[in-house]
Amino acid sequence: MEFLKRDTQFDFLGKRRLAGMISLALITLGIASLLVRGLNFGIDFSGGTLVEVSYKDSVTVERVREQLKSARFDDARVQYFGTSRDILVRLPARSVDNNAAISSDIMETLRLPFLETLAESPQGGVQQCVSGLGLGECSVKMRRVEFVGPQVGGELTEKGGLAMIYALIGILIYVAWRFEWRFALGAVAALVHDVLITISFFSLFGLEFSLPVLAALLAVIGYSLNDTIVVFDRIRENFRKMRKGRAVEVMNSSINQTLRRTILTSSTTLLVVATLLLIGGEVIKGFSTALFIGILVGTYSSIFIASPVVLGLGISREDMLAVKNEEAEVDGLP
Repeated sequence: MEFLKRDTQFDFLGKRRLAGMISLALITLGIASLLVRGLNFGIDFSGGTLVEVSYKDSVTVERVREQLKSARFDDARVQYFGTSRDILVRLPARSVDNNAAISSDIMETLRLPFLETLAESPQGGVQQCVSGLGLGECSVKMRRVEFVGPQVGGELTEKGGLAMIYALIGILIYVAWRFEWRFALGAVAALVHDVLITISFFSLFGLEFSLPVLAALLAVIGYSLNDTIVVFDRIRENFRKMRKGRAVEVMNSSINQTLRRTILTSSTTLLVVATLLLIGGEVIKGFSTALFIGILVGTYSSIFIASPVVLGLGISREDMLAVKNEEAEVDGLP
């Protein structure tokens, strides 16, 4: 860890073409996956019914899926929800004919084998389960049910996409005002890069894309921008201090000077997110996965994407000195 105690001398910008090729390959692969496979939208966006079921004893997903198929719920998606006793059932909106009764039909289907067993016992367990007087003693319990109509899901999809576009436009305006237009384009290019790769990861592996995942993407935009702004601020300072260095040398030096801070911040953040990913359960799995991928890619893009884009747009010391003179003139106004 000796390199964390002093400024490094890595030639990051010397590897910008290699990094650009890697990023381009990943984005191309992701776009191809999005065009062919699309995203696995959750009921938040696609609409449908979600039923969370708790069993008294462990149960297999295959068994639950077969029970639902026998009741003509052929397109039901079944998965574990935390433990092997907790089951999550999802039905797309197109399969729901009577939304008010769908959860009851599912519960009746899943309870049927246990009710048949209880019917043979002399304790009257069937009457308790059916009447609800002893529902806590039943082998299958419904913990929660959610329904989202297809129209609401479409509205959420539209508003979610607009939220990301508005965020990027706001960032473009802020960075252009705070630094310089080349920096603004570099920052937005890095953010678009981060979002595309994170979304592509969900498409390639078929992970569910839900509202928490969208919230994670917006959080990734903020995290990545913060890291990029730190690097840009040091670049601006060094353009005014290092009078003899070329633009590429100044920017390389700035990235190395902020590398220690970048590594420490990203490492501690990833540690927390990894904990959520490993022990947080299915409820926040998509959210924590998006954060984990986004933070990794965001750290990479603040070094290998944002700064190379600014350099490629032809930034020079004169541009930064002009910004300094303009700020001085504004400060001198009454």
